[in-house]
Amino acid sequence: MNSKVAVFYYTQTGQSLQVVQSICGPLVKAELTVIYKEIVPTESFPFPWSGRSFFQAFPESREAIPCDINQIDLQDITDADAVIIVYPVWFLSVSIPTHAFFQHPQIQEYLKGKPIITVTACRNMWLMAHRQAASYIATAGGKLYGHIVLQDRHHNLVSVLTIVRWLLYGKKEKNRLFPAAGVSDADIQNASVFGEILQRRITAAHFEHIQDEFFQAGAIDYKPAMIFVEKVGYRIFGLWAKFILKRGKQRTFWLSLFKYYLFAAIYIASPFGLAFFWLSYPFRIKKMEKQKKEIFLYR
Repeated sequence: MNSKVAVFYYTQTGQSLQVVQSICGPLVKAELTVIYKEIVPTESFPFPWSGRSFFQAFPESREAIPCDINQIDLQDITDADAVIIVYPVWFLSVSIPTHAFFQHPQIQEYLKGKPIITVTACRNMWLMAHRQAASYIATAGGKLYGHIVLQDRHHNLVSVLTIVRWLLYGKKEKNRLFPAAGVSDADIQNASVFGEILQRRITAAHFEHIQDEFFQAGAIDYKPAMIFVEKVGYRIFGLWAKFILKRGKQRTFWLSLFKYYLFAAIYIASPFGLAFFWLSYPFRIKKMEKQKKEIFLYR
């Protein structure tokens, strides 16, 4: 009997689906059965976003407050040999529909005991969202064996502009001023190398230390300075989100204020944060090595 793989995904732009389809290409070629299950919010989030709707999603994303999602039919994947979960990152967290997916009792029961690989397609900050996903999987009793990250390779300050242009205006393609937004077409196409690794492991029913192979194939571009900035930002986002949620119907003003804070933090504070990180790097080496092991060492 051929092996079966269940793929759960949420996507607004289509990028996450493109990534996981590339990864699953070698599985399909090897005649494994791949079944896709889309995570669909009862009320869709807009794409392109309006500026208002984009920032309205911030507090719930950061504080793991789910939306309603359509029921997912699991009958044809109860015997799946492996599960792939792919999600985008919103405000340094998993997206609101992904929170809803992981928090659903039916999904928690389904993931119990399943070997799981997670996939992130994002701008350049993914660690805190990965920790959220890993925590959800552990709570459900799933077995997380590996994580694959595809990200925008352009400079941090450039990718902010290209992602805003894409998410708010629907313009992904490069122009005279900016490169194309998001994960490059070449990186999406080359993601099939991870599928080749996964296909061998699924066929052998052996997932131990698959992350080592993923890492050697370039699954994660480890950037300690960006992780430092992300951790600081995640803590501050938590303070903002809690404060805004307490404002109730008056949250619109505070979300506008958060918007200005966010761009000031990216373009003014983060360069100083990066400079501080590198100046203090000699004192952080042991901590960075421990962090690296935390990210890359799985079952």
